[in-house]
Amino acid sequence: MLMQVSGEKPMTLSKDDGLVDVSSKHSFDETVDKLKAILKAKGVTLFALVDHSGEAQKVGMKMRRTKLLIFGNPTAGTPLMLSAPRSAIDLPLKMLIWEDAEEGVWITYNSPDYLQQRHKLPTELLQNIAVVETLAAKASD
Repeated sequence: MLMQVSGEKPMTLSKDDGLVDVSSKHSFDETVDKLKAILKAKGVTLFALVDHSGEAQKVGMKMRRTKLLIFGNPTAGTPLMLSAPRSAIDLPLKMLIWEDAEEGVWITYNSPDYLQQRHKLPTELLQNIAVVETLAAKASD
């Protein structure tokens, strides 16, 4: 299914796996840096940055540029995990920034609706993870 984010960003959502892909207008490095700056400005903790392609290169393997940012806010995440302890497998939130074969840059994240259904999260807590949509839109625009 093809959808729009921010009225102009191509976004895809697979109903099977719950992943949302948002195309970035920026280079790979600019997208990573922009997301990191947005997280910092909002006081969101960046727990880890996993450089998949960098680690592949260290062992002599070639991989398109791929980084995973793991971030969150205990004030938002803890109520989710208290409500549904197994949701901790998907928390903190994550965004994958990656390049496709044509060097297009993408941001991929778990759909908040998918996570809500997967873990049977209360509707009133959905806002705690829905912020990921706004973060992706801002980082890609």
